[in-house]
Order: sequence, then structure tokens, then C-alpha cells
Amino acid sequence: MKQNDHAPRHEVKAHTVAYLVCFLLVLAIPQVVNSAYTLRVINMIMLYSILALGLNLVGGYCGQLSLGHAAFYGIGAYTSALLTMNLGWPFLPALVVSALFACLWGLILGVPTLRVSGDYLLIVTIGFAEIVRIVFTNWVSVTRGPMGLPGIPGVSIMGFTFRTGTHYYYLFLAALIITVLAIHRLVNSKVGRAFIAIREDETAASAMGIHTTYYKVIAFATGALFAGMAGSFLAHYLKFVGPMNFTLDESLLMFQMIILGGLGSISGSILGAAILVVIPEVFRGIYEYRMLINGLIMVALMIWRPQGLLGTMGGARKAGSAGKALQKTVASLFSGGAASGQVKR
Repeated sequence: MKQNDHAPRHEVKAHTVAYLVCFLLVLAIPQVVNSAYTLRVINMIMLYSILALGLNLVGGYCGQLSLGHAAFYGIGAYTSALLTMNLGWPFLPALVVSALFACLWGLILGVPTLRVSGDYLLIVTIGFAEIVRIVFTNWVSVTRGPMGLPGIPGVSIMGFTFRTGTHYYYLFLAALIITVLAIHRLVNSKVGRAFIAIREDETAASAMGIHTTYYKVIAFATGALFAGMAGSFLAHYLKFVGPMNFTLDESLLMFQMIILGGLGSISGSILGAAILVVIPEVFRGIYEYRMLINGLIMVALMIWRPQGLLGTMGGARKAGSAGKALQKTVASLFSGGAASGQVKR
């Protein structure tokens, strides 16, 4: 029986009214925000929220360490851009094919590699992301190499062309709501319970008859699907994609978002995306120290709130040893990234 079945009727009604008010406030944001720049930042928060939610499915719910999410993001972006520019496809078919193509690559990578875990899986996913970036850079006849693809057409659906930031705001909001509902439904299903069982103790889950590799591949491919969808939106929103949009830094940023917001938390993924998209804009005057600031935030988080801003201690305990190892490894990576960023400069 669901928890809401035990809740008093007036509490359920109050929650429904609260959600409705929040939804109406979110719908009204473009009407009160007059700055195109601010609206653009909000739009990017929603795009990164979709990416973080997909990655949280892999890392937060299934306990798998992946830093190759930028590769699926890039595959979706380039596929959608090439289909619309070279073959004249409408946006919606290009969006669907891009997401499915990224999902296919998630399956291709996941089937052989998800038999390993921890640091080994981390290395494999980093390697895959670098291979994809190098392909984008060197396949000049198709991707124009380092010059990228300019002039990507904007979004047009059933004769309506999205031109302004407000148009894209409602488009991305609809995509984010669909993503949240889909992931909420998935993690509360039998498949989601299998994810969590694998995250808590993979050996015990396998002993209970759960096909761990099968469910890990499902999580990986679903995360890639949402990344491909976000990539398609990015390509048509910016009207440009290049290899530098999909570097390892992007994968690290996505992982920071889910660690900061809280592993296994849908609202935490959105909060983490919002904070880490806004911070570089606030400190734009010292942008070269972005990785250092992010690293300091992660170190402070690991010390004072290791479960993430919207995570719970109970949730952190349930994450088990896999989740703790995940957090330690990523924290050390971010510290290293900050250090290397200083050396380069």
C-alpha cells in the first residue's frame, strides 16, 4: 500500500494545492523575467537538469560510476544537427532518432563494460568519452572537426517556430517535466527496486536472482537516452555544436551536480544543476578559477554533508559501500581537476 493511502485527506489536498501553486509560479517565470540573459541561464539549468537526472539514474539509483555522459550528450547533439542540416529532417523525428541513437551507443558500451564496476568502469567510460570527442574533432568531412557545425536550424514543431527564449523556456520545461515523471515512474517500479538492490549490495542482489548486468545496462542505456535528448535540444537552441561542448569537463560537471544535490534524489539533481549553472555566471569575472571553486564546494560538501544537499543520512546509508566509494572517487577527481586547471593556467 502506498504511503499516501495512510495520509489524512486534508494533507493530500494541501500537497496538491502546493504543487499546483508551484507549477503556476514556474509557468509565470518568463512573464516576470525581462532579461534575455537571465532566461537563457534558466533554460540551460533545465537542459542540465535533464542530463543530471539521466546520470543520477546510473550513479545515484544503480550505483554505477560513469564519467562518459558527455559522449552521449554529444552523440545526440551531432546526430540531430546532421539530420536536420544534411537530410532536411524536421526537428521531432531528429530528436527521437538522436535520443535512440545515443541509447543504442549506451547499450553497445554497457553490455561489455558493465560486467566490471568501480574504478574500472570509470576508466572505460572516460576512455569512451574521449574517443567520441576525438571522432568529432577528426571526422572533418562530416563534423567539420574543431570548427564545429554552425547554422543549425531552430526548433519548429507543427508549423510553429521557436524563436525567443520564452518559447524555448516552455519547450524545455515540458521536456524536464516528462523526464522527471518518467524517472519517478521508473525508480518506483520493479525495475527501480532492482536498481536500488544492485546499488546497496550487488552480490546479495545477484544471489536473490536479480540479473545485475541486465538491469545495469537498462540504467545505462536509459541515462544515455536522456543525454541524447538533451544534446538534440542543445544543438537547436544554440544553433552550433563543436567538440569542445562535450569534453571530460562536461561529464565531471554533470557528476558534480548529482553529488551536490544528492545521489538518488530527483529534486536534488535539479537543485545541483541550478547551483552549478548559476555559480559560473555569478563569478564570471574570475571564470578561470571555476574548477577551483567547484572543487572547494565539493570538498566542503564531503566534510559537512556527504549525502548531498537534498539527500538524507538514511539514503546515504542505503547507498552502501558502492555509493560511498563513488563519492570518494569523484571527490578526489574533482580535487585533481582543480589542481590541473591551475597548472595549465
